[in-house]
Amino acid sequence: METVTTQVDLSSPRLVILGGGPGGYEAAMVAAHLGAQVTLVEEAGAGGSAVLTDVVPSKTLIATADSVRRVIGSSELGVRMADSAQQGGRVDLGFVNERLMNLATAQSEDIQAGLERAGVTFVHGRGELLSSTSVRVATATGTTELETDYVLLAVGAHPRELPTAVPDGERIFTWKQLYKMRELPEHLIVVGSGVTGAEFASAYNQLGSRVTLVSSRDRVLPGEDQDAAELLEGVFASNGVEVVSRARAEAAVNTGDGVEVTLGDGRVLHGSHVLVAVGAIPNTENLGLEAAGVRVSESGHIVTDGVSRTTAHNIYAAGDCTGVFALASVAATQGRVAVAHLMGDAVSPLKLHEVASNIFTSPEIATVGVTEAQVLSGKYQADILKMDLTTNPRAKMMNVRAGFVKILSRKGSGTVIGGVVVAPRASELIYPLALAVHKRLHVDDLADTFTVYPSLSGSMAEAARRLHKHL
Repeated sequence: METVTTQVDLSSPRLVILGGGPGGYEAAMVAAHLGAQVTLVEEAGAGGSAVLTDVVPSKTLIATADSVRRVIGSSELGVRMADSAQQGGRVDLGFVNERLMNLATAQSEDIQAGLERAGVTFVHGRGELLSSTSVRVATATGTTELETDYVLLAVGAHPRELPTAVPDGERIFTWKQLYKMRELPEHLIVVGSGVTGAEFASAYNQLGSRVTLVSSRDRVLPGEDQDAAELLEGVFASNGVEVVSRARAEAAVNTGDGVEVTLGDGRVLHGSHVLVAVGAIPNTENLGLEAAGVRVSESGHIVTDGVSRTTAHNIYAAGDCTGVFALASVAATQGRVAVAHLMGDAVSPLKLHEVASNIFTSPEIATVGVTEAQVLSGKYQADILKMDLTTNPRAKMMNVRAGFVKILSRKGSGTVIGGVVVAPRASELIYPLALAVHKRLHVDDLADTFTVYPSLSGSMAEAARRLHKHL
């Protein structure tokens, strides 16, 4: 085994990053810019799972599904096309999946090129902690030992599997395996009604598959805004998605020409394919965490503080392996916070109540800040204003029939503390509300800001005006 050692330069600390996803590569770029000697170790490729198998491929698939939605809806706007196109056309899933994987690969190559331009040493391999200052890296050509001053763990997570529904990549899938399909599934059964399950159920329904969604809870998206979840269920129902509520999948079997999914009450669902989306498990096994003094929770997630530091003073962690929020934006922020702290730069700890998130269903659901459920529980006191988009002129022009804007303002002061947007491109529309939460803006600040007429964002200003308190 080769051992690599270098003279320690306190003005140029050595940083080894395990994991090349958003938490890892964002941190690497910032650390290199601040003068650190950075080595990034990643087994799959630059960008990690987020780019290669998760976020980039899934959102590209969803973008294709959204284009189908717009084509189908165009007939109601007076657009006349050939019969096949008017009915949504034929989706070439083989082409779609090839395109999205090519995009993922290209994005990964772009990230690696950017890292190398910044002076980051990129190593294809798998790292393991030997101690808090020593990392063993296994590559295709052998094993190398790196001595370091700091370590950032950004090792991500992988899909949770059911022992009675072992994925085969043929008819039983995890979300990483779906892109192997060459033909659109005739009837896709989605097990799991969280964000991942809801997004894929929405996408394949738009692409033309029959979809059945199995939820162990009483509704889809049980952890999200209730109004948004109920609206999405209504859209699902109108689009033909069958939601089987309060049902737990016990097993899934590939029958050769389809699948059988057995529920806890004995019912058996028959479909052509099944997606098992029942959560994720952090990739923290066999990393040498105990030897390095890094504590993990009962769920296997790495325990961190407000500056992304673990229980080992020189080891930090970011991303899905920490169990904070499974969002690329949060992982990237955790990585940047870690680097700022270890480099002695100005640090602004991660503020979870300011995190904006989006669910890429159709319509999209975007949220930020305090939730209505937290207000109803008594944790916060707020005024809440919900405004349906059915009254918005731009929504009418676009044939948007379902959606709303919701603003939560602190009772008494009128400070914006939360918001929800359910609409096409809600991921873009949530930004002004996220900015308002971050900067503690007053509802009058939103109300007095000019909006374009007509625009969907006009409903935000209108909702803010209705929250104004007469002085």
